[in-house]
Amino acid sequence: MSAPGESPGARLRALMEQGLVVAPFVFDGVQARLAEAAGFAAVYMSGFGTAASWGLPDRGLIGLGEMAANAARVAGAVRVPVIADADTGYGNEANVARTVELYERAGVAALHLEDQEWPKRCGFLEGKRAIPAEEMELKVRAAVRARRHPATVIIARTDALAPLGREAAAERARRYFAAGADLVFLDGLKDRETIAWAAAELADVPMVLNSWLLTPAEAAALGYRVYLQLGVMLRHFEEFRRALEELRATGQVALGPGAGVEWITRLLDREDGE
Repeated sequence: MSAPGESPGARLRALMEQGLVVAPFVFDGVQARLAEAAGFAAVYMSGFGTAASWGLPDRGLIGLGEMAANAARVAGAVRVPVIADADTGYGNEANVARTVELYERAGVAALHLEDQEWPKRCGFLEGKRAIPAEEMELKVRAAVRARRHPATVIIARTDALAPLGREAAAERARRYFAAGADLVFLDGLKDRETIAWAAAELADVPMVLNSWLLTPAEAAALGYRVYLQLGVMLRHFEEFRRALEELRATGQVALGPGAGVEWITRLLDREDGE
């Protein structure tokens, strides 16, 4: 239980002191509530998922207004801390300050900013372009200055791995941490070997992992502080597609025991856990 008046960021920091924080990808309130009910101590509002919920790819097609509004919906649905994607901060340092203001108002515990040119692209897609590291350092400093709650966690993400290589990505991670970021997020780690390399190379920097390839125990052993678990969202899309294919082919959708509107209504009413 959190102390009365404790900020979302303070709750997240307390969790990180206890060990690895696993935050499943979610992009709406019911997914966030399901993750909370399953026992997860934090959730991650995915920019990819938020864009997908608009029927759009994650290529910078939605902006600060849509993202902050979704962050507020997700944070309002749960009691656990929310880590949220804030893309590039939607402009220069002044825009970054406004982004931090709106995200804190939405109730998030943490937000991450990335060093891509706008329009950005999903971290696992090709064709990313990184801004100069000096520009990103200014954004990180602006975000740190702008937060009203000192405990709000500022995460600096670098997407430099694919366009610039390992050495440049690791150097940027160190620079962003030195600029004041609480955590650094090296995105685009597509295999176990690269995940292990990043952990070893940046052992002196508190790191976020975005993947589905490791167990939480493996991620913790490598020293990661936060694990954004992408697999749950990918499976959500896959299983929904399969259900539609089943309906199209057979005229029915098989449901498991207990499936129906009653249990989800109880969840949304919070009757199941209280």
